[in-house]
Amino acid sequence: MADEPQNPEAAETPASEAPPAETAVDGVPPSEALANVASGPAERILNQDEIDSLLGFDVNNDQLQDKSGVRAIINSALVSYERLPMLEIVFDRLVRLMTTSLRNFTSDNVEVSLDNITSIRFGDYLNSIPLPAILAVFQAEQLGNYGLFTVDSNLIYSIVDVLLGGRRGSSAMRIEGRPYTTIERTLVQRMIEVILQDMAQAFEPLAPVNFHLERLETNPRFAAIARPANAAILVKLRIDMEDRGGRTELLLPYATLEPIRKLLLQQFMGEKFGRDSIWESHLATELWSTKVEIAAILDEQIMPLNKIMNMEVGQTVMLNADPDSKIELRCGGVPLLRGRMGRAGASVAVRVEEAIERTDASRAL
Repeated sequence: MADEPQNPEAAETPASEAPPAETAVDGVPPSEALANVASGPAERILNQDEIDSLLGFDVNNDQLQDKSGVRAIINSALVSYERLPMLEIVFDRLVRLMTTSLRNFTSDNVEVSLDNITSIRFGDYLNSIPLPAILAVFQAEQLGNYGLFTVDSNLIYSIVDVLLGGRRGSSAMRIEGRPYTTIERTLVQRMIEVILQDMAQAFEPLAPVNFHLERLETNPRFAAIARPANAAILVKLRIDMEDRGGRTELLLPYATLEPIRKLLLQQFMGEKFGRDSIWESHLATELWSTKVEIAAILDEQIMPLNKIMNMEVGQTVMLNADPDSKIELRCGGVPLLRGRMGRAGASVAVRVEEAIERTDASRAL
């Protein structure tokens, strides 16, 4: 009994089916090579900054800027931004005008700077407004639409502090959790009216536009001037008064700028979009020397089709016209002139007596 094998199956296994012995490959035992293949290369774990960069998030920068990563792919289909070169020139001029007018308005050293001009959905902008803030809805009279002017709380308290004689070198006091008082709203309204006058002067070289303040709101839902999906131009401005200041934002929907869109597409003031006076004069000269075919219509009749099909050579068609009847001159089927037929030498001629006034139907031909 002691000589019996402990594993009967192992004892019955023939020698030909025994597992082969391990053979080293390039000096590495097969067991170690198999372990290396199973483990693969060392995995690298992305840190949080690399993940944010891949997704296009940047929590340290709240300004709208060119996105990257997955967010760039998502946002690429949201807003189709059409670059308006002349609009940038208009707002550069607005910055210079605001610097002078706000200095006169506050009797303080005011510096106005243009942060950026971007395109955004109107609904996304309303959701991104930091509250509390004052939103001014204004109307562009000649353009027949509205715009939105947003003043943040820092600028509101700074303007109130400056206009009411606050001390220099002390930051404006912010009191959260209360609505703006009548005095604060009135002072901010005066500042917005000054800026709207500057906007009218900035647009004056391009097109005359008057901006009229409609109302002031503190709730973004009551300042809806366009549909949430509509695209708009967002202009961010920074107003600094020594150690005080804040941000203000100007929103103009594309529908507001549509009447002057062609003017805003210009690269420089007075651009004519490809019009060439030399080519126009050359075209006019060639048109005067162009030969056209004019048909003199003696008479028109409506006849049955079977009568026309049964006509034979030698038949006579009687015209409802006499030698004194007026005939009509047409060019390309369009009636132009009326006159009387006569003879000039050996040729048949037509003496023009009147011009035919073109109707809407003839203009469409």
